Amino acid sequence: MPRGLDHIVHAVRDLEAAAACYRELGFTIGARNRHPWGTHNHIVQFPGFFIELLTLAEPDKLSGDVFSENFGIYNRDFAARHEGLSMLVLESKDSAGDVAAFEAAGIAASGSVRFDREGIRPDGSPVHVAFSLAFARDTAAPQVGFFTCQQHYPENFWNPAFQTHGNGATGIAAVVVVADEPERHRDFLLAYTGADDVTPDGNGFSITLPRGAIEVMTPDVYTAQTGLAAPDTGSGPRLAAMRFTAAGLSPRNVSTLGAGLIFAP
Repeated sequence: MPRGLDHIVHAVRDLEAAAACYRELGFTIGARNRHPWGTHNHIVQFPGFFIELLTLAEPDKLSGDVFSENFGIYNRDFAARHEGLSMLVLESKDSAGDVAAFEAAGIAASGSVRFDREGIRPDGSPVHVAFSLAFARDTAAPQVGFFTCQQHYPENFWNPAFQTHGNGATGIAAVVVVADEPERHRDFLLAYTGADDVTPDGNGFSITLPRGAIEVMTPDVYTAQTGLAAPDTGSGPRLAAMRFTAAGLSPRNVSTLGAGLIFAP
């Protein structure tokens, strides 16, 4: 069964400046969270999907573990080159099953790994959350990280109080990838998402998922459609934008910290 969009990582150098930028754009921002391997984040929630604003704040905590290598070091190096959308994450119902599927397809980058942390409710009280991740790798797309995320206490993570935004955004419609040769990444994305097929769309394609979609297009098509500059694809495909559904808002496209934000009714 296809995996829906779960979240996207927006890697930045200054986490509080990034949070302030998102607040100015009308998003509700969660409290600052800390990971054992040194990354810190702020969460922007929607029903079933979130944006993870992320920075490496404590590099001395990095080690040789899977999280450090596949998440902390990856995002550290990504943000040093260019701030922007660094990792695409799909929801998981069975992390171990994802690993088996990825191994069968030849795209696995890790086994299933779990971590727990303390979250904070809107009233400031602590709450326990835990996640199991399974990393995948497209060797032809080194500028995009991929993994699935299984939540063990989803009732402690998702909260409607965090999902109402002053700018009218109500949910995720699609994540946009720009690639010089979209077809080169078709087989990987089908294996990663678990989808049956793609829908051709001019110089690219889209994959419809249980939550949202992945749209893959050339940089020229992206700029023509959005009016925004495409990220540099000289080293491979890049995550370019998030497309949001929005209520009571005129369509608009903006760019901030290397990420395109596309709002549509």
